[in-house]
Order: sequence, then structure tokens, then C-alpha cells
Amino acid sequence: MRGLQLFSMWILLAICFIAALSAPFVHRIIPKYTGAALVSAPLAMVVWLLSKIPEVGNGHAITQSFQWVEKLGLEVAFRLDGLSLLFALIISGIGALVVLYTQGYFKGHPQQGRFMMYIIAFMGSMLGVVLADHILLVFIFWELTSFTSYLLIGFNHESADARNAALQAMLVTVLGGLFLMAGLVLMGDAAGTWRLSEIVQRGHEITEHKNYLAILILVCIGAFTKSAQFPFHFWLPNAMQAPTPASAYLHSSTMVKAGVYLLARLHPALGHTEEWTLILTTIGTITFLLGAIMALGQHVLKRLLAYTTVSALGAMVMLLGIGTKYTIKAMAAFVLAHAFYKATLFMVAGGITHETGGETSIDKLGGLRKAMPISFGCALLAGLSMGGFPPFFGFVAKETWLHALGDYPLLIVATVVGGAAYVLVGFSTGWKPFMGKMPEGLHAHEVPLTMRLGPIVLGLGGLVLAVFCGPVGHALVQPAAIAIYAKELEVHLHLWPGVNIYFVISIVTLVIGTVCYLARAHFVKGAGKLSLLVRFGPDAVYQAALNGVLKFAAWHTRKLQTGILRDYIRVTVVTTVLLVGAAFVRSGGFQGWENLSPISLRVALFGILMISATFATVHSKSRLRSILSLGVVGFCMALLFTFFGAPDLAMTQLVIETLTVILLALAFYHLPTFRHGSTKRTRVIDIIISISVGVIVTLLVLAALHVQTPTPVSDYYLDHSYKDAHGRNVVNVILVDFRALDTLGEITVLTIAALGAFALLKLKPKKEGAE
Repeated sequence: MRGLQLFSMWILLAICFIAALSAPFVHRIIPKYTGAALVSAPLAMVVWLLSKIPEVGNGHAITQSFQWVEKLGLEVAFRLDGLSLLFALIISGIGALVVLYTQGYFKGHPQQGRFMMYIIAFMGSMLGVVLADHILLVFIFWELTSFTSYLLIGFNHESADARNAALQAMLVTVLGGLFLMAGLVLMGDAAGTWRLSEIVQRGHEITEHKNYLAILILVCIGAFTKSAQFPFHFWLPNAMQAPTPASAYLHSSTMVKAGVYLLARLHPALGHTEEWTLILTTIGTITFLLGAIMALGQHVLKRLLAYTTVSALGAMVMLLGIGTKYTIKAMAAFVLAHAFYKATLFMVAGGITHETGGETSIDKLGGLRKAMPISFGCALLAGLSMGGFPPFFGFVAKETWLHALGDYPLLIVATVVGGAAYVLVGFSTGWKPFMGKMPEGLHAHEVPLTMRLGPIVLGLGGLVLAVFCGPVGHALVQPAAIAIYAKELEVHLHLWPGVNIYFVISIVTLVIGTVCYLARAHFVKGAGKLSLLVRFGPDAVYQAALNGVLKFAAWHTRKLQTGILRDYIRVTVVTTVLLVGAAFVRSGGFQGWENLSPISLRVALFGILMISATFATVHSKSRLRSILSLGVVGFCMALLFTFFGAPDLAMTQLVIETLTVILLALAFYHLPTFRHGSTKRTRVIDIIISISVGVIVTLLVLAALHVQTPTPVSDYYLDHSYKDAHGRNVVNVILVDFRALDTLGEITVLTIAALGAFALLKLKPKKEGAE
């Protein structure tokens, strides 16, 4: 039975990617029912995850792994515990609703299948991030989310804004991914294992390690870029260029929470230190307040929601940074509440834009409650939950949050400020577009069923979760909190906590937020004045850096990409000489001149012959004579190999040299005669470069002869060539067995080059008058 359970995880993960690959073909066959057909993949995952709640809730993690490259310690490992269960349910559950939503949103769109492929592939990548138990596997899926989100944000590729937003999101998150990769490698080295489940059990070893601070900073940079923390927050609002289904999925419940998930997962390993608390609490609080304040002056629906998403992510990081069992509980509850209300509001916002002919500003909307009554009800439910009004799950999460900050009065003040902004945005998106009179010229009607289903389920879900918050807290929030805190704890969520100081603070927050909504016009006016500061913000720094890179690339191209082969060879050779020469000098130069063996007479004669042939090659005015002289150099080298006991190398050199001479002769025979040679200055430069290469290579070879290794690698090949590969020719065995993949790559490159050359040779110009 246990084996069947583990096998089911593999099947369901594979189904997501299979469904993604098949989406364009499904759309061609049944364009009207593409979403209904493809939704089976995330629904199957939801059903399977729900069946595992009792087992995971009892503390039994479900694991699966197999060896990939055993000698390198590489394995494919997955693990389902309380934390991954919570995130996987959010990812697959909301993902199923988004797939159905996409069916209605892109109705009649010729590229609906392509978008379905992107978003389901993203879903599989996010599931991989939260289920992977090997840090390298986590990184692979992590980068896949960046790649697929790039495709989703830039889906409307005809729009320059969409392309720029996609590029910005990818550059920021991928750059952060590079830092993350370095941090994960250092962490794996410090812990002595690559398994996440084992790393979190060795937190003391990691925090005491000399590289702990470097690991923490690198991991935080990776997580902060993915979860849009200050100063990397600017990419998320700009990513609202993505179609609404992508915004509702990526930027409310999945991709932007990947960084939060990683920090939560690594909390037992990296947390409970002053550095952890300082970095996460500071950055999280700044992001929380900054996102909330910047949301106050917005009027575009999706940007309103985007800035509050930035703020919410900052709050999650702040709660993780404090790291008490109470803030951990609050963070886990808030993750669930935020996913429900934010996905609902994004879907409703997309429906409004979709059905009003593309209107996105709340200041130009109104009176939609009669035309879109179901959307109005869903938006109102989600907006009230976002503002923290009872009896919604957002209120339950906020009360848990306030209780957790009992010993941090300054953070309670920050929570009141941020909470008031959430109330304003909740009213702005869930109330204002539907009330009042409909502006002249604005026409709207209710969205189709597939676009209604998601908001209905999630909007009512916020109410249902609150009513059953006790069982929900025990089944979902508690196992997740235990996985984060790495100690036993209990979670008791209450819809009615009673009248206490925190309830009073909550009511005060609601009152302040309502007053702010009524005075919203002043905030919009103030935001217009403060917009001048944007030119000095992180977004401006990003644009300046990008422009600088592009200008440098243009200059670099002008200087180096001249189209002249001689210049390319010069750059390559000079760079190699400088790097090798610098390394050679830094190592102390060549040692061991006295150990050089005396040169025999015949070797000296061949050396003189090679030098003479080289001189003849350079100074000959006949191209055929230069080719033959160059061949003499190669043939003399083959004879030297023979004298020093390497007949196999000599044979190879003879064959290659013969072919080279023949091919060069044939090539030059068909080339025109070059009447103008190089200038004197050019020849002098070429002589200097040539001599430098000769000197460096000679010194390098001589130095290599005296490098002493404890166990030469040649001994391994000699000992195992016949025993393991059943071959007596060591060179052949190395090529076809020990370095088989390397040889295969070389063969593939040569084959592609040959096919390309063949295609070019077959491209003959058409004769005049030919059809």
C-alpha cells in the first residue's frame, strides 16, 4: 500500500507535465472543452493530496527517492509533509480553477492551447519546488518557474510593455537564482547532505559553520528576488502585463510565494539566530509597509492588487523572521487566507476588464452590481476577507497575527497601518466598481460560467474556512507550522476570540481603513506628487543597469565583432596568452630547468627542420609552397612522437596532417589570388602574438612535465581499462567508455557542422531565367 502511495505521487507529477505538453493538441481537437479536459490533472492532484491529510496530520511524511548518479550523490527525491501539503493544495486547487477560468477568458483565442501549456507547466514546476527533497532538484524546479513565468508574462508578445515586463521578471528572479544556487551548494557542503529533510535536522551544524552568514545572505537574496521583497519588489507590479489568469495564479498563490516557502522550509536550518531575525524582520517589515503605502495611490485594478501582494509577502517574511511559534502559526494561517481572497479578486478584476471592453481603472468604473451581480458578490466576499472583517478567514488570520505580535508593539503599529491599507484596497476592488452609476458608454454583462466558478468557490471558501477554522487549523495550519518550527505545537483558530486588546486593535484598523477609503481621492493626489521619486527607486536602478549593459554590449560588438577572421583569432589568442601567462607568473614561474633532459642530435635536427619549414611557410609567396611547408612541420611532429614511444599518436598525426594538406590545397585552389598582403604594422603585431603563444605554450608544457600528483590519473585508466571496459587499447577505451558522453557530444557537434556545410554547398544560385 505504501508503495502504491509513493507511485501515485510520481504519476500525478508526471501527469501535470504531460497535460502541459498535450494542451495545444487538445485545443485543436476540442477547442470548446480544452479547460474541462485539462483540469483533470490538477484535480487529480487535489484529490490525492486531500486523501493524505490524515496521514500527514499524524506526523507521517510521505517520501520517495531513487538514485540518479550514485557516485556524485545525486538523487531524485520528493517528500510530502505539512508544509508541502499546504502549499501543494493551494497550487493544485487554485490551479484547477485557473485552468477553467482560462477556458472562458481566452474563449475563441487562437493561442489558448499555448497559454494552457505554459500555465500547467508552471503548475508542475511549482509542485516540484514544494515537493522536492533534494536541494539541487529544488533549484531545477525553481528555475523552471522563472522560465515558465517569463512565457506567461510575455504571452502578449506583440506588446512592448509585456515583453519588457517578462524580461524584467526573468532577469531579477534568475539573477537571484544564481545567488540561491551558490547558497544551496554551500549549505549542502556545510550540512554534509543534499537532502532537505536531513539539512533541517542539522541546523546547529549549519549555524555554527564558518560559512553560515554567506549561506544566509545568498539564500535570502534568492528568496527575496522571487518573492518581490524590497529592493526587488518592483518587478511584481510591472508583471501585471500578464493576462489575468496568469496574474491570478502566479502573483497571488504560487510563484511569488516560492521564496516564502523556501525560507519557511529552511527555518529550522538557518533560523533562530540574530542574523536571521535581523535580515528577515527588517526586510519583511519594510516590504510590508512599502507595498501597503504604494497601493493607496493606485487606481488600476491589477496594480492595486499587485502592491498589496507585495505587502502581504513582506508580512509573511516578517513573521518568519521573528520566528516564535506564535508568528509561525500566524504566517501559515495568513498564507492560506491570502491565497483565497487574492486569487478571487484577481479573477473578478480580470472579469471586469474582460466584460467592459478593457477598462482597468476603478475611477472609470461603477454601477456594475446589476450587470455583474455574481462577480459583485464574490468580490465583496473577498474584499471583506482581505480587509479582515468578520466572519471571514482573513479576520481569523489577522487575529492570530495580532496575538503573535503581542511582545512587539512597533510591529503592531505597522500591522495597523498595513491593515488599514488592505481595507482601502478591499473596498476599492470589491465595492467601488460595482456601486454608484454606470458611466456613459460603459457596457458590461456577467462573465461566463467557467470564469465565475473560481471566484465563487474561493470567495465562499473564505467564509467556509472561517466557519470551520478549528478543523482547518488542526488539519492544515498545524502540520505546516510544525514543519516550519521543527517542534511540536498546537494550533487553535477561533472565529470569535472574545473582546480583548487585539480585537479592539482589529476594530480600530477597520475604522481607519474605512476612513482612508472615504478619503481615497487625497491619497491618489498625493501619489501623483510622490511619483517623481520613482525615478530614484529600485526600478530606475534596474533600468539604468540594463541600459548600461546594453550600451556596453553595443560597444563590445563594435570593437570585437568586426567581421574579420583575423581579429577574432587575435582576440581569442591574446586573451588565452594573457590568462595563462598571468596564472603562470602567479604560480612562481617554471621551476626545474635543471631537470630537463639533454636533446639528442636527431631531435635537434628535426627541431631545426621544423623551424626552417615554419620560416618558409610565413615568407613563401607561393600558396602551394606554404601549404607544403606547413605540412612538413606536422610530419616532423609525427616523427618526434615515434621517437618518444607514441606510435598511436604518430599515426593519428600523420593521418590528420595528410588530410589537412590535401584540404587546404583544394580550398586554396578554388580561392581567388590575393594581390595585396598585410601591412607592415599588421605583420609586426602578428609576429609578436605568434611568438608570445609559442613561448607560453612551451613553458606550459615544460611545467606540466614536472607536476607531481600523488596518484596519476593514467594509473586508473591502465588498471581499469581491461578489467572494466574489456579493452586493451587504453586510448580507445577512454574515448568510448570512460569519456563516452564527451565523445558523443563531439560526434554530435561534428555531425551538425557537417550537415550545415553540406546544406551550404547544396545551395546553388538559380540560373537566370529559371523558374
